[in-house]
Amino acid sequence: MENPFKRRTSLLPVIILLLVYAHGHSQNYYAIQGSNYAGSLGIGNNPASIVNTPYKWDIDLFSIQEKNATNGVVIRNYSYLGNPRNSEYTIEEGDFRRFAYTDFNVNLLNARLALNRKQAIGIGINLRGYAQASTGPVNFIDTLGSTRDFFDLGNYTRKLYGDMVHSSWAEFFVTWAQTIWDRADARLNAGITAKVSRGLSGAYINIVNGTVSQTIHGNSFAYTMEDAFVEYAYSHNYDTWQDEKNTRQNLKDFLKNTQTGLSFDLGAEYLIKPGQVSAVFDEDTYYDYDWKIGLSILDIGFNRFQYGRNSRVHTGFQDNITDTVLDIRFADISNLDDFNNRVVGVAGSSQQPGGRFHVVNPTRLVLNVDHFITGAWYVNGNASLNLSSLSGSQWRLSELNMLTITPRWETRRLGFYLPVHFNTKEQLWVGGAVKLGPLLMGVHNWATVFSKNKTQNGGAYLALVIRPGKHTDERTDKRLSCPKERIRYKKNRLGQQLSCPPRR
Repeated sequence: MENPFKRRTSLLPVIILLLVYAHGHSQNYYAIQGSNYAGSLGIGNNPASIVNTPYKWDIDLFSIQEKNATNGVVIRNYSYLGNPRNSEYTIEEGDFRRFAYTDFNVNLLNARLALNRKQAIGIGINLRGYAQASTGPVNFIDTLGSTRDFFDLGNYTRKLYGDMVHSSWAEFFVTWAQTIWDRADARLNAGITAKVSRGLSGAYINIVNGTVSQTIHGNSFAYTMEDAFVEYAYSHNYDTWQDEKNTRQNLKDFLKNTQTGLSFDLGAEYLIKPGQVSAVFDEDTYYDYDWKIGLSILDIGFNRFQYGRNSRVHTGFQDNITDTVLDIRFADISNLDDFNNRVVGVAGSSQQPGGRFHVVNPTRLVLNVDHFITGAWYVNGNASLNLSSLSGSQWRLSELNMLTITPRWETRRLGFYLPVHFNTKEQLWVGGAVKLGPLLMGVHNWATVFSKNKTQNGGAYLALVIRPGKHTDERTDKRLSCPKERIRYKKNRLGQQLSCPPRR
């Protein structure tokens, strides 16, 4: 089958980019973060959120989310409304630091059940994956034809470095949430999620201290490799995939050779109730609030992987390794086995790591503030701070999220959302989503829909969530209505007194 993305660059510059300075998001259903109607979809943002929802239960039959960001590649002539066969990609030219990021998650039969008004549980299975990479400053043009061309751009005058880390896993989770205390003016909920995972795929690349010298020989010159520290690894289960075995047996062996990991989430939500003089419990107003402030720490943990047989650590170069030697020695490489064989005689020393390596999950602190405005209008603010660097591990993941503001109009059956994101790569995205009964559809960046050269920065999500048929009226907000039980009087949001007729 023809690759839907046609290349405009030759293979050699791509290999140079990968081998010389290699570079490689979570539950990001932005639209419904902080919403009372998020249900099981809200577990990934704050486990405490499953208490304050008007549904007795809900089941996320299937949902999927993906997002990506990069400043190193541009996909042209393609948008989500176009045909990918017409697309092509180019590597961005110029002298700058480059990055690439992607993450995805698939939720399978996530469910939430309210045991009563003050306690709820959640359970489900997720598939999740991250890959992220960055480089130091590198100059690149689209017409590179050799290693010498690359160093001619001035790259020999700097230390080259870059890294990439990847992890994907399947997780089974159980969530418990309950009300800690409930007063007339406020309520505090808290929750915890425990997750057991299997690391499906892991890999990393690290290159530091790549130095080169220019040597003049009469009217010609050469670039001589001076130093570099290069390490790369991948998970052992890839080694079990063999062409002579059928797909079923390969999948069985692949999954059998995965490792177990653990992680957990903690969260709390503080609700400031609507201002009123007196109130008696009413099913329709119990979950209302003026402000909802959530704080959570997510993905505290890691996944383990056994080193693959072609993982290596290389230090330095042997004498007289020039750009010409590299071009000849690493021409027509077809796989990692071939690369490892050819690097012998080039690297100063090489080692094969053994045992296991860990990739720390994208641990982060999340602050979510949701504010009722009027009718069915709300505004939500979500801020995320990456904490995985506190683990001290070199192989760690981080989240792309940093700050999101989402105005929304939402009832039980319908919803329209306009999330605006500013991410950790200093990109500003304006997204959108719509809820139609059980279906939620959204995009992280409208540019991926309407522009033909922005699909490399954005993503989308889709969820199918079923809920009980009871209480599916079109209620927006009833805090201005008289409750079912007798109330002498109450105030509306402007402070004006509203009288309720006496109960007959």
